[in-house]
Amino acid sequence: MTNLGDLEVFAKVVATGSMSEASRLLGLSPAVVSKRIKRLEDRLEARLLQRTTRQISLTEIGRGFHDRVVSALAGLEEAGAFVSGESGDMQGVIRISAPTSFGRMHIAPHLLGFMADHPKLSIELILTDQFTDLVADGFDLAIRIGELTDSSLVARRLAPVRRILCASPGYLQAHGVPGSIDDLRQHACIPAHNSDPWRLVGPEGPLTLRPEGRLATNSSEVVREAVLQGFGIALRSIWDIGEELRSGQLVQVLQAYEGSSNLALSAVYPSRRFLPAKIRAFIDYLASVYGATPYWEQPDEPSRSRR
Repeated sequence: MTNLGDLEVFAKVVATGSMSEASRLLGLSPAVVSKRIKRLEDRLEARLLQRTTRQISLTEIGRGFHDRVVSALAGLEEAGAFVSGESGDMQGVIRISAPTSFGRMHIAPHLLGFMADHPKLSIELILTDQFTDLVADGFDLAIRIGELTDSSLVARRLAPVRRILCASPGYLQAHGVPGSIDDLRQHACIPAHNSDPWRLVGPEGPLTLRPEGRLATNSSEVVREAVLQGFGIALRSIWDIGEELRSGQLVQVLQAYEGSSNLALSAVYPSRRFLPAKIRAFIDYLASVYGATPYWEQPDEPSRSRR
């Protein structure tokens, strides 16, 4: 019915929302990409894309066609992986989005091992604390932390995420140790970088606190440094401060109160019938690295994030 390459060009244009970006990723000129989209539409005798000077969007028939094209292309990749035995012969690029701090600490240090096992695969890791639209932004996979609500995506839980209240020994020596949740009103608390409230679960059930402090920042790493320097009490994830807890640089306070147990580290990818073998291989690799109980939760083991 149509040229397979034209389908791949169409899928990339939709994924990126831009013919120029699609042409860059495909190694083609924008004129060639535009010509191939027109050729596809002419063969189908249907308009698939609405083009304006500012954006590209799918028509109604284009949306239905795209859903089937993506599934078909994924199926072809799955078939190729089956023939190759899903071995080191897997090739291409995996484009991944991940949170900045987590990606730096717990993804980047492990990339070399995965790429050594798959020498024909390349990785493009984009670290951002902004929410990314996987399809519109052209990502194969996103690593996300939180409670997932987007039902259009498929998610695989990789690890639990524990958040605790913590402070430096120096701060606690100078200001005392809070004995109850109400005592936090008398302490310096460091708000989250995104201004989210503290959502905790304690003996009385869920509760929400909105801390106020003298330090406000849009950087999670600044909050981390502030609690280490003794600015006050902060709500932090164990993956972020595991080493500091083990070394005694930070101490957990109000141990009866922690963040919601529904928080998780997940690998998220667009919903489709077939998951490309290279994406599954990377997800499986991360799952094996983190383990049933993540290494950052191990009280007596050094973090593998520094290896």
